[in-house]
Amino acid sequence: MLKRSSNGGTVQRRNPEATRRKLLVAARHEFAASGLAGARVDEIAARAGVNKQLVYHYFGDKDAIYLAVLEWVYEEIREQERKLNLEGLPPEAAIRKLIEASFDHLAAHPDFIVLLNDENRGGARHVRGSKRLEAMHSPLVSMVSKILKQGVQNGAFRRGIDPVQLYISIAALSYFFFSNTPTLSAIFGKDLRSPAAQRARRKHVVDLVMQSLRP
Repeated sequence: MLKRSSNGGTVQRRNPEATRRKLLVAARHEFAASGLAGARVDEIAARAGVNKQLVYHYFGDKDAIYLAVLEWVYEEIREQERKLNLEGLPPEAAIRKLIEASFDHLAAHPDFIVLLNDENRGGARHVRGSKRLEAMHSPLVSMVSKILKQGVQNGAFRRGIDPVQLYISIAALSYFFFSNTPTLSAIFGKDLRSPAAQRARRKHVVDLVMQSLRP
């Protein structure tokens, strides 16, 4: 946004939201590339094209902007899940769509896996301290629980399925594949990064989970 200066010219007016967004994007790249320990505030500012002091102004310190990035990548997943409108679907179709969306999200966001690996190495210190992340997951568990109950009522699903365990399994079956693609490719002598390999894995994950739910 432009404003007129005292000498009649124009100068750039600071846009706080745009600056904050640029810093978050830059920090996401930096943390994915170097991890929390290796990331540098100078590099984040340089990537964003702003003064280093603005990192501290908008976020406080490196740990705070790291947490903001983690909250952002988790919010991306929750937003994607909300857009699926699962509660308006038959139970089997809803769970199938959730599995497919979970797999596709990891395929499209490899930096999410890198960031979570780094946070797990640190004992999830930042995630544990985030009330925002805790609030994000509560509606998800409630929704999955409701879908499972509907599936039991119409005979599509067996009884006794824990919604948290189910979601962990859905995430794990895709997460392990993408986080270990290089080593798995080397061990089995095939390129698991190829579109064909990813399609095969996606189908396997969907079939495996859906079969586990049936009576």
